Amino acid sequence: MREAAFVKQNKEKWIAFEKAVALGSQTDPDALVDGYIQLTNDLAYAQTYYAESKTLLYLNSLASQAHQKIYKNKKESGNRIITFWMREFPLFFRQYHPTLLVAFTIFLVASAIGCISALNDTSFVRLILGDAYVNETLNNIAMGEPTAIYKSGSEIGTFLGITINNIRVAFLAFAFGVITSLGTAYILFSNGVMLGAFITFFYTKGVFFEANRQIWLHGTIEISVIIVAGCAGLIMGNSILFPKTFSRRVSFMKGAKDGLKVVVSTIPFFIIAGFIEGFITRYANMPDWLAFFIIGSSLLLIIYYYIIYPIILNRLHEGQIHRA
Repeated sequence: MREAAFVKQNKEKWIAFEKAVALGSQTDPDALVDGYIQLTNDLAYAQTYYAESKTLLYLNSLASQAHQKIYKNKKESGNRIITFWMREFPLFFRQYHPTLLVAFTIFLVASAIGCISALNDTSFVRLILGDAYVNETLNNIAMGEPTAIYKSGSEIGTFLGITINNIRVAFLAFAFGVITSLGTAYILFSNGVMLGAFITFFYTKGVFFEANRQIWLHGTIEISVIIVAGCAGLIMGNSILFPKTFSRRVSFMKGAKDGLKVVVSTIPFFIIAGFIEGFITRYANMPDWLAFFIIGSSLLLIIYYYIIYPIILNRLHEGQIHRA
């Protein structure tokens, strides 16, 4: 590549990083590190192909400034965890909204396939959910309590068991990204098919409303963050398939780090979902308005934290950079 084309291709990225370095502590540390990794890759390329050029001198100078900003010794703030959840992660996650949309689309299509399959093949639900679960649920429906299965076990035992299992599924969706995005797509697809078949099963038995009113009390957060965990796996998987300007090894390391950060963000939400399932879902006789209030609040919480809030924060952050 000619030097002029190389500069034209990367100029805006370098200028944005230079501004981020100038802002220092006002910049997301992880974004600064990611920018530094990209810069050092460009510097290595320039050292190979444009030795003794002005481009190389500029990149060397910028890399030196950035290194001092990133690696200088300083005390960590006492509220580092709060800063991470309230600022650093939402700012970081904004770049992965397109990946989140892909994860959601895979899950939605799979759910539709599960629904259609269950409507057209009565044996499909047993194949997906197992005979024991289906038989127990049929007995519960016959007794007028389609979701009585959620009343079994102690409240604390259910809370812990469900929370641990959901976190396991989330990390599984992430871990499968190590065999590229196809691995995570498989986990998202299989869980989507299961959900579609599960919901349709209640529809075919004439208890669609009663069942869904209870299922989505905890399911709103549970299913949403499984999709977010799938997004984490796709981030890692895509880093292997599409390394861009990085070497495949560096790209994978970055993708694994970013994906892990996303999947860790789901843990508090799985705890909330487990609490609802253990302590609230079992009360099937609650008023409809209360059930729908919990469902609506849960959905709003997820949409705001993972979609709306990152957009708002990102716009404010960009405004600070432009004013600097």
